[in-house]
Amino acid sequence: MSLRIFEPRYLRMVKEACAGNLAFGICMINPHGDKDSNQHIYPMGTHVRVTDFDMLDDGLLGITVEGLDYFWIDSISTDPDGLRVGQCRWLEAWQYDVPVESIVPMKQKLKQIFDQFPDVRNLYQQPHFEDPLWVMFRWLELVPVEASLKQELLHQKDCRKVLNFLTQLVN
Repeated sequence: MSLRIFEPRYLRMVKEACAGNLAFGICMINPHGDKDSNQHIYPMGTHVRVTDFDMLDDGLLGITVEGLDYFWIDSISTDPDGLRVGQCRWLEAWQYDVPVESIVPMKQKLKQIFDQFPDVRNLYQQPHFEDPLWVMFRWLELVPVEASLKQELLHQKDCRKVLNFLTQLVN
């Protein structure tokens, strides 16, 4: 995922992550959550590392991050500059034991989207169309549904509910 970094708190976070070869978390925003109590951040997130960075034409810092793992936030504190720091625990990756052919229609339509929309294609340096989980995660990123539904689907112990949901949407 490509990000444009401009707020001082996030510049500090990226600087510290790069200097210490560390990773950080990205979470979805809950538009109905209270910001003062940090309830505006959904508790499930993606642990990412910076894979590339560049100064953009507009003077902002552009970074590319790659997802590594999933986590659940147990508590959040806020630094004086507004950066939120979570105490987290790791979540296990989905179990995938469904037939590979069940993902074929989703894979084909995702390839069509990548062909039709270069901006979407450019988000992913190395597409993994043969990886069923990668295909399902890309669809979850792209489908215009509430973040609360995405959180519910991502929190499943295996991917069958997600597969069924996405299959209905794609077909």
